[in-house]
Formats: sequence, structure tokens, C-alpha cells
Amino acid sequence: MSTDEAVDGDADAEEVAIYSDFVCPFCYLGRESLRNYREERTDRDLPDLDVEWRFFDLRGHKRGPDGEIHDGVDDGKDEDYYDRVRENVRRLREEYDAEMLEFDDVADSDSWDAQQVALYVKQTYDTDTFRDFYDAVLDAYWREGRDIGDVDVIVDIAESVGVGADEVRDAVADDRLERELETRFDEAREHGVTGVPTFVSDGHAARGAVPPAHLERLLEGV
Repeated sequence: MSTDEAVDGDADAEEVAIYSDFVCPFCYLGRESLRNYREERTDRDLPDLDVEWRFFDLRGHKRGPDGEIHDGVDDGKDEDYYDRVRENVRRLREEYDAEMLEFDDVADSDSWDAQQVALYVKQTYDTDTFRDFYDAVLDAYWREGRDIGDVDVIVDIAESVGVGADEVRDAVADDRLERELETRFDEAREHGVTGVPTFVSDGHAARGAVPPAHLERLLEGV
């Protein structure tokens, strides 16, 4: 998706909404690119951006009626595809000076519960706590290789940003949150989001871990 392609969305020119999934390496790298761009904005005395993280189920096409990920589902991604992913992750990790594990060194996790807890935190706590939790989950997965599909791991991450263990376990078991998260996933697809990360601003979008210059074009029109 190019930066001049229109999508549905309500973020204006000083806002950016980012559709993301914790288990996507390019979402982690996209966050690093965004950090670099925000630093450049500061150097140019521009106001900081209002950033909103939104939810996307990257592996939803492999999720069965039982709620489990079925890796046997044929999604057309062969070993050549994953070789290209590994190469691109290494290239962007160096380009963005990102601290990050190798693609094959992270746990094979299902992010649903972590995203459901993130939704709870977003609805219950202030914006800073939500962003701290979101960052902490990304870092735990891509820097530390922790299994973010493990509720005990999610609890540990949440407690590090001030969210209680009982709250996390209740959120994971909350049917209302589960239904709402599924609605968020459906809405992302209805808005034209087909992959992550997708950056949306002022009715336009950029998909992928695009470099800071592309974010500048998206957000500043230059």
C-alpha cells in the first residue's frame, strides 16, 4: 500500500493510527522507523504526533473455530518467502539501528491474549500506560524472545507498567473483550487494511516498515 492510496480512517494530518500485531517483525521495525521520524520532527521544531495503536490479527486466516492457530493452513508462503522476510528484517534492523533478535530466535506465539489485554489496558488506563504496555510487549517478544502467548508472561509484562495480575487474568477470560477485539479485527479489514504495519493519516496510508522519509511524505505531504 503506497502513501498516496486512500483508506478509511479518521486520523488527521497531526495524527497517525498504526494497525499492528505484536508477532509481526515489521511492526516492531515500523515502530523503530516511527521513533526515528519523531526525533527528526523534534529536531525541526515540529510538534510531536498523536499516535494511536490499533489492533490487527495477522494470523487470523490460520485461526480455526477452536480459536487455535493451525499452521497446516496453506497461505502460499513457502520457504523462499520466509528467506526474503529474514533478509528484509536484517536489512531494516541495521538501517533503523534497532535492537532486535533474529527472526528465527523468537517464540512461535499467538498474540490474541496479549492484544485482548492491550484492549483492556487501553479502555481502563491512561494513554501513557497503554503505550508503555504496548511497547513492553513488543520489546519482550522481539528483544527478549519471550512467549507472549503465555498468560504468565503477559502478567509479568503488565505488572512492569503498573497493571495488576488479577486484572490481566480477568481480561483474558472476559468474553465481552474477546468479542470487542474480534470486532476491532473485522473493522480493520473493512477499512481496507490487509497487512501490517499500516500507518494511516488524513485518509491516506503507508503499509510496511517504511523508512522515516516515507512517513514524512505521508504526514507532511512532502
